[in-house]
Amino acid sequence: MNLLSIETISKQYAERPLFQEVSFGMNRGERIGVIGVNGSGKSTLLRIIAGIEAPDSGRVVLAGGTHVAYLPQAPLLPEQHTVLEAVFAGDSPTMRLLRRYEQVSAELAAHPHNQDLLSQLNALTPQMDALGAWDAEAAAHTIITELGLAEYVNAPIAILSGGQRKRVAMARALVDQPDLLILDEPTNHIDTDTIAWMEEYLARIPCALILVTHDRYFLDRLVTRMLELDRGRVSSYMGNYASFLEQKAERLAREAAAEESRQNLLRREIAWLRRGAQARTTKQKAHVERVHTLMAQRPDAAQGTVEIDLGTGRRIGKRILELHAVSKQYAERPLINRFSLELRPNDRLGIIGPNGSGKSTLLNLIAGRVEPDSGEIRIGATIHMAYYDQESAGLDPSLRVVDYIREVAELVRGRDGALVAATQMLERFLFTPEMQWGTIATLSGGERRRLYLLRQLIHNPNLLILDEPTNDLDLQTLGVLEDYLDDFNGVVITVSHDRYFLDRVVDRIFAFEGEGRIVEYPGNYSLYREYRARQSKTPAPAKPRQASPPPPPSGPRKLSSKERREIDTLERRISELEAQRDTLGEQLNQAGSDHTRYAQLAAQLAQLETEIETAFTRWAELSELV
Repeated sequence: MNLLSIETISKQYAERPLFQEVSFGMNRGERIGVIGVNGSGKSTLLRIIAGIEAPDSGRVVLAGGTHVAYLPQAPLLPEQHTVLEAVFAGDSPTMRLLRRYEQVSAELAAHPHNQDLLSQLNALTPQMDALGAWDAEAAAHTIITELGLAEYVNAPIAILSGGQRKRVAMARALVDQPDLLILDEPTNHIDTDTIAWMEEYLARIPCALILVTHDRYFLDRLVTRMLELDRGRVSSYMGNYASFLEQKAERLAREAAAEESRQNLLRREIAWLRRGAQARTTKQKAHVERVHTLMAQRPDAAQGTVEIDLGTGRRIGKRILELHAVSKQYAERPLINRFSLELRPNDRLGIIGPNGSGKSTLLNLIAGRVEPDSGEIRIGATIHMAYYDQESAGLDPSLRVVDYIREVAELVRGRDGALVAATQMLERFLFTPEMQWGTIATLSGGERRRLYLLRQLIHNPNLLILDEPTNDLDLQTLGVLEDYLDDFNGVVITVSHDRYFLDRVVDRIFAFEGEGRIVEYPGNYSLYREYRARQSKTPAPAKPRQASPPPPPSGPRKLSSKERREIDTLERRISELEAQRDTLGEQLNQAGSDHTRYAQLAAQLAQLETEIETAFTRWAELSELV
């Protein structure tokens, strides 16, 4: 049954058209993902569907009685409200009743002998029964708990971080039990564990869903249809994101073949006319008309593609970056506790952890923006650092786009070493000449982040720090960035909640695990999840009971000849296994979207890690005997 109809809607800002006469429909229970380059109008389309913004022309038609919930990219919540009040702020009858019930319950808890409050609560109970609100209340508290908000239910919104506010807005949208749920970048500023829970929850609930997201795993596992905003039009593809990629490649191949056929026919017709072939006048006119028709069939200009045609890192010395027992705390809470790290050439580090655990603080320490409370940070003399931070520090909205880049360089060195004008490099990042002479304030959020990325990369760094690089960048730009990082001749440190990006880019995971503890896990994000899943299923070994502690050893003993041979063999074996691990890691990164090959390599790598761990354990036992 049809739930939503979009009928020839158009929208433009100033003189910039976003989309023209867009039409599509949506059925009940359908799951749609919307993609397109930054600035193509994805968020505007969602706001129009949600009724927040009106189209310039056309209309949006919802089936009667349809209840809609909308999560914007940057939710605006009343600062004075508590988290619980904000979560129950929906407009459905159930939410209004729940809001009243929670309010009376809270007042009664504060004044347990107030008969008037008790009467009100008794009157609300049958209404809760009639609307089935008890199940909604239970579901609401489950959502609040799973989103990590249980300890903040009575806290004012004013004290929450951006990530926590996003969770509150997400909880409100889910608790509202809508018929149509509209989500604009729901995974931004949310940690990986919460994203995994959200993905499972959305897969279970029966409502229709339309979302914009850069999370490719999210799209693959949730949506049944993809809509691509491209050059002001919408193209529809049945299936998930992986299916969309296949169908689009086929469509582009068909279009290329059709264009080649048109060009060949046009050449033949023009050649016929130029020869002045003798024929009846009507036939001559028909040929002329055919030429005009073929010329009028010129296809639309292809959608631009971001080109990161920049140097891929300068020479790097032996010392890159060292952290020695670094600690940092905030408001007496330890964020980082005696953390040590030594970077190696071409390291690819992924940093994960819950919101507020200290991930960005660690990056700020490395970048020198924050001083450690204790410990030491050493940076090599040859290191040139670029820091792509979450806040786009130094991005002045009043500057013209071209001036923002020219502040750094009039000429930019490309990958082949040639110097390119700043205006040309901006065009390669999809900033048209008209956009370049406008102010940064006129750009969309994603376009500003793309501009900020260019500003960081033109320094030609050899240590690249990326804090949530996938927030606000479109999928096309992310793919190009990932390809650039494949060839980047330097070290990459990234904080990210994007599971695909972590799988594609990193080879070591550092996880914040509470109380300032940071634990290293070899491999990408999927290997980290597999390891954690195995750990959670394996019970801790019981400690053997002893009547009395064993006597301390009198001193180191000599290894037997058999044990000496064993320790020599183990050292060689560990070296061989680590070399195999590095090779497998490279193959895994190159597997791309070949999911079968990726799964095989991941299984081999997991087995290899087990062998290395076993060998190390035995080597450590023998070493301690010495």
